[in-house]
Amino acid sequence: MEDFVQKLRQYAKSGTPAERRIAKYFTEHLSDLPFETAASVADRLDLSPMTVGRFLRALGYQGLDSVKVQIRDVAGVSATQMQASMSELQVDAADGKPLAVLVAEQIQALHHIYHLTGQQHWTDAVAMIRAASEVFIATHVSQASFATHFSQRLTQARDGVHALDGSGNRFAELFARVSGEGALLVIIDSQRFKKARLLARIARRYGYKVVLISAQSANWVLDQANLILPLPPTRPGEQDNLPPVIALLDCLSSAVVSAVGDEAVARASRMTEFSVMLGEEPNR
Repeated sequence: MEDFVQKLRQYAKSGTPAERRIAKYFTEHLSDLPFETAASVADRLDLSPMTVGRFLRALGYQGLDSVKVQIRDVAGVSATQMQASMSELQVDAADGKPLAVLVAEQIQALHHIYHLTGQQHWTDAVAMIRAASEVFIATHVSQASFATHFSQRLTQARDGVHALDGSGNRFAELFARVSGEGALLVIIDSQRFKKARLLARIARRYGYKVVLISAQSANWVLDQANLILPLPPTRPGEQDNLPPVIALLDCLSSAVVSAVGDEAVARASRMTEFSVMLGEEPNR
């Protein structure tokens, strides 16, 4: 990190006008960089994203994500700091402070997901996603962005990943083929997704394997899916407990990418190179 800051100082003194502006902004807003993208920085400085991208490559980084990783690595929280924060959170939650109660619930949900990653059905789900000829991800239209995010993450590991949200009767493309043998359907369930059970039954009838992501309290019959990854129960008064869903999807996609290994690294490199060739910034 010190090397990064030193380079910024050098560019702030001797770089081109655009480089001096970017270097000055990075130096003054170092703590904000984890929340920025090349496009947002470019917008703030009235520059093009490609100019910001070229500056980052001149510093020795493939993009802003590489800088974020380094910031995260050097900005770690010690065990003592973590314990102090957790103790403070427990006291505040016991006092009924709404945000403390919410954060405590989300930490408990993350603990549930971390425990899940050590189970055999988690390992089986990773293997099924890797082995399937194609992977379809279906959810309610209100969670379409989750399916898209998950599919983009899986694309780092394999081809043939499709996000379906049901809008415009898009589920029908699952059944245009004669058989779904060899393909996998991942269903992200929610209280709003009334078609989920029917979709699972029809998909299995067509030969698809089905991985279900659903709350523990949901009334699913075991034979409606080949494998179930249970989420923590939905919070009282809410239709969807969204943070655990996105956390599970991130962990699951990361597990698949990790299982693929070197080929996933090579795929990511090719995708980044192609984005640069098209004059686009890689996905953030």
